[in-house]
Amino acid sequence: MVSVLHFPGTNCHDDVYHFYKSQGYEVSYVWHTEDSLPKDTRLAVLAGGFSYGDYLRCGAIAVHSRIMKALRKYIDNGGITLGICNGFQILCEARILPGILMRNKNLKFISTNAALEVVDNDNRMLSCYERGRKIHIPIAHGEGNYQILPKDLESLYENNQVLLKYVDEVNGSTDRIAGICNKDRNVYALMPHPERAVCEKIISPNLKSNTDGIEILKTLLKSV
Repeated sequence: MVSVLHFPGTNCHDDVYHFYKSQGYEVSYVWHTEDSLPKDTRLAVLAGGFSYGDYLRCGAIAVHSRIMKALRKYIDNGGITLGICNGFQILCEARILPGILMRNKNLKFISTNAALEVVDNDNRMLSCYERGRKIHIPIAHGEGNYQILPKDLESLYENNQVLLKYVDEVNGSTDRIAGICNKDRNVYALMPHPERAVCEKIISPNLKSNTDGIEILKTLLKSV
């Protein structure tokens, strides 16, 4: 079971649901007022969007939703979790992952097909790719500028928690970081949208060769 968490303002939940459903997985939406995740959840996904309208800060209100207590319990028990874009912001606001996402350096919303480098593949999300591999995944965010204290950045590298970097300077993120995981390697987050890189003409007619999101989304479930 793939459980897709849905907060007011989430707008990429249908894309995630559609992808996993098309791959033959059982998928369920989990509304923010729920007290628990489905018992057979193999992967919990916090999809992109603008939870609670991004008031206060991105993800700052969502962390107080009832479902987050259940998500923390699921994570503490080793449950695999993926945060995409706003999901990344929520996981950082909840202190489940280190750092914070701030306004882009140019103070503008950025939407483009970003070039990324695979920094580490000793994990469930990127074991499908070699280290140093260049991939392309769309980004669409106004607050994707990942910032972290120097001592915590050092810890990220010591524990191989930096997973993806932008090839070029995109939004001001420290060390061009685009994706990370927790120390236990069961919580993953990235600002790019892999669910938009699955080469379906109905949703991406001009990105015919962009399939780099497929293996990322599927690999998370292969070892569960």
